[in-house]
Amino acid sequence: MRLLVSVRSAEEVSAALAGGADIIDAKEPGRGSLGRVTPAVLAAIAARTPASVPLSVALGDCADLDSLRVALDGARLGERIAQVYLKLGFAGVRSLERITALLETAVASANGPGIVAVGYADYGLAGTPPAEDVLRAAIAARAVGFLVDTSRKDGRTLLDHLPIEGLAALSRRARAAGLLFAVAGSLDPDAVSRLSVVADVVGIRGAACRGGRSGSVDAGRVAEVRSRVRAGPTLDPVG
Repeated sequence: MRLLVSVRSAEEVSAALAGGADIIDAKEPGRGSLGRVTPAVLAAIAARTPASVPLSVALGDCADLDSLRVALDGARLGERIAQVYLKLGFAGVRSLERITALLETAVASANGPGIVAVGYADYGLAGTPPAEDVLRAAIAARAVGFLVDTSRKDGRTLLDHLPIEGLAALSRRARAAGLLFAVAGSLDPDAVSRLSVVADVVGIRGAACRGGRSGSVDAGRVAEVRSRVRAGPTLDPVG
């Protein structure tokens, strides 16, 4: 399992890597679950991240082709050795056909980076289909990955909305189709440890920061989460 740490600026990259992050994720938490950073901030984050380290970029929630094109244009990066992932959500889009079409366009237009479709565990609040339906769209569109996250950062966690058994079932379906399976959503170190047995990637922001998700990434907090990942859970939650 790999640990993804979301950073909002180039200054946070060093702390994330020093703490043991495997993937650097460019995201502005003040703009929501998948808040986009500006192109200038993304360029600075990419410049600070070694080319051999995978880079993830939050594109935001796109409801139509125009917003998708704007998001993709703002995420253009130069040549990198490691994989680049572009995370795409669909808050407010209830049509599965439209989600599939948006994903197909993103996959065809990305030109190198892999598209990661985002399904929300609190899909009713996000105004989208359930995560299992978005996963079907991701498989049909040939995305490289599927992320289950929470759209609202209101004190509840991913596991408050979707039990680990449900996440394990989604993981099996995604992996059987060849997709990377990732989870995020206000996860503390204990939740990360439990989820490490069902996910290929676990993403954190608040747990990595002093002062919560709006604070600054701290190497010690990242290292604490990293150590829990290595230790693994004491019991198999899906066994």
